[in-house]
Amino acid sequence: MDPQAPQPTDLISAEQHALLLTGDEQAWFELISEYEGRIYGYLYRLEGNSENALDLTQEVFYRAWRSFGTFQAGQRFLPWLYTVARNTQIESHRRKQHARFSLDQAHEEIGYEVPSEAHSPVRAAESADARDRVQRALMGLPDDYREAVVLRFMEDLPYEEIAQIQGVALGTAKSRVYRAKEQLAELLREQVH
Repeated sequence: MDPQAPQPTDLISAEQHALLLTGDEQAWFELISEYEGRIYGYLYRLEGNSENALDLTQEVFYRAWRSFGTFQAGQRFLPWLYTVARNTQIESHRRKQHARFSLDQAHEEIGYEVPSEAHSPVRAAESADARDRVQRALMGLPDDYREAVVLRFMEDLPYEEIAQIQGVALGTAKSRVYRAKEQLAELLREQVH
């Protein structure tokens, strides 16, 4: 590893790992606060429904808390957390009635407000329309392709981590992203016509 290269920001130190393993409330609050927006955004893009994404986000952090013993200190946290989120989302589709876990007891003010970069109501409307069109097009992709393109372009993950999260070979991950881009472009063109 190049000592000059920037270090990933999602590395869990041995000290933080030890605190999280003991269930330290403040350490968990900080971890959830840092990553809940990314996980919600990922799940929203996969689900296309904010209520489902919120429910799944809560369940993801519950499962992360329950299975944190499988996470090793010094590893990157986001690929592990995305894997937990992916498995949670897949399981939720496999069962008709999925249990809902609430983080309200630990964190009453979970906010998912997306800051707007729009400077006027017209730009805000155009931006919202574009987001809606992209989300509709995303929902038209097969699940594996949608997830691959979301992880690559919206979550900015490298192909190696996408392959790890999806449990496929590196070439398959690259192929999924490529095909998803092509299909997404076609779906967006169809929405214009």
